[in-house]
Amino acid sequence: MTKRLKVNSPYDGHLISEINMDNADQIESAIETAYQLTKTPDNILPAYQRIEILEKTANIVEVKAEEFARKATEEGGKPLVDSRIELARAVQGIREAAHSINQLTGHEIPMNLTASSTNRMALTIREPIGVVAAISAFNHPFNLIVHQVIPAVAVGCPVIVKPSRATPLSCINLVACLYEAGLPKEWCRTVVCESSLGQKMVTDPRIAFFTFIGSGAIGWKLHSLLAPGTRCALEHGGAAPVIVDHDANLEDALPLLAKGGFYHAGQVCVSVQKVYVHENIVAEFSKRLVELAEKLVVGDPADEKTEVGPLIQEKEVDRVDEWVQEAKNGGAKILTGGKKIGTTCYAPTVILNPPDKANVTTCEIFGPVICIYPFKDRLEAIDRANSTPFSFQAAVITQDLDTALDTAKRINATTVMINDHTAFRVDWMPFGGRKTSGIGVGGILPSMMEMTEEKMLVFRSKLI
Repeated sequence: MTKRLKVNSPYDGHLISEINMDNADQIESAIETAYQLTKTPDNILPAYQRIEILEKTANIVEVKAEEFARKATEEGGKPLVDSRIELARAVQGIREAAHSINQLTGHEIPMNLTASSTNRMALTIREPIGVVAAISAFNHPFNLIVHQVIPAVAVGCPVIVKPSRATPLSCINLVACLYEAGLPKEWCRTVVCESSLGQKMVTDPRIAFFTFIGSGAIGWKLHSLLAPGTRCALEHGGAAPVIVDHDANLEDALPLLAKGGFYHAGQVCVSVQKVYVHENIVAEFSKRLVELAEKLVVGDPADEKTEVGPLIQEKEVDRVDEWVQEAKNGGAKILTGGKKIGTTCYAPTVILNPPDKANVTTCEIFGPVICIYPFKDRLEAIDRANSTPFSFQAAVITQDLDTALDTAKRINATTVMINDHTAFRVDWMPFGGRKTSGIGVGGILPSMMEMTEEKMLVFRSKLI
C-alpha cells in the first residue's frame, strides 16, 4: 500500500494536500534511470536546448509566481511579502543559469616550456559530473530547489531531488515547470520519502554529486556515508555575528539588522543572531532595536500585513522558548519578546548580554531572537564572536574603512558584510560556509562549476 504524506500549514495546521510517498523500488528506478543517462555523452542535451528549456522555465515560473508564492507561504510559513521576493529571485536564478552556460569553459595549459613538452598543445574542457542527488530544506521551499536542481539541469546532469517533507509542494511545482518547458522527465525526478530512503539514495555509488541544505548534524552524517568518489556540497547554518562599532550609523543599520534577524522568524541559515555593540552606544542601540521589534506584525503568513510568521513546527517554538529562558536564568535581560504567541509563533525577541556558554550564544537559534553583547575592546569582541565552530556570513557596522577591513580580516566568515546585515544574498554570488557550517560553494554559477569536472586534452604533433 502506498504511503501518503499529509502536508499541513505550520501556522494553523490545516491540511493543504496529500501526496504519495516514494518507496525503495521507485527510488531505485529513479537512480538507475538517471545513471543510464550518464553512460554515454550522446545522451546529454545540447547546450542550446538546455538554454531554451531554462529560459522557458523562467517564463513559466514568472507567470505563475503569485500562485507559487502563496503555496510556498501556506506550506512553509514565510510571510507572503517575503515569498513573493523568493519567487522573483527564483525566476532570476533560473535565467542566471541559462545565461551562465556559456561560462562553462576550459583553458589552455602552457606547453613547449621544456624539451619534453615540445610539439604539444593542451587544453581543458568541462564535462557534467554525473548523477546529482539533492536534499533540500524547508525555509526557502522554492528557491532552494532552484539552487540545487537548476544548476544540474544547466550543465547536463540528471538530478534526483528530495525536498523537505514539510514543504514538498514548491519543489513539485518547479519540476512541473521544467517538464512543461520541455525537459524530458528522466532528467529530473522529485522523490518524497522517509529519511532512511533518502540516506540510501545519496550514499548509492551511482551518485556522483550530493548537494545538501539543512542541519549540520544530518549533513555531516550523510557526508561520512558517501560512496568513495562522490563529491558534495553541504550548506548548513551558523550563528551570524555582527560587530557594531562606536561610530556606527544606527539610523541606517538598525532597520537592516532587525530585518536580518526577524525575517522568516529567524529561520535563515545566515540570520542576524549575535550582535556585539560598543559600550558607548549599546543603550541607544538596544532601545531602538526593541522599538523596531515591537512594531513587527506577527501572525498568519498569508495576511498581507504579517512580517513574522510561524516556526515550521510547534516543537521548534518550544525549543526556542527553552533557550531564551535558559539565557534569562543565566543572567541575561529579556528586553522584549521572550514568549510564545499561540502554539506556532514566537514573539520577536531581543536579549541583552546572554552568557557566552548559553545555547543562544553557542548554537544556531533558527528563531526570531537577536542577542546583544556590549564590548569595550573590538578585538576581544571579535574573539568572542569567533568562539563557535561556525563560519558563514558575518557583518561589521562602522564608518571607518580601516576598522571595517581589519574586522573583515579577523572575523571567521566566508563573507563579511560591511554596513549591511548578515542575511544579504543575491543568487549569482558565491554562498557557503566553512568549518561546521558546510563545504563547497553555492550560488548559481559556482554550483554549476561544482557539478562539472575538468578533462584535459593533450595534442602531440610535429606541426605544433
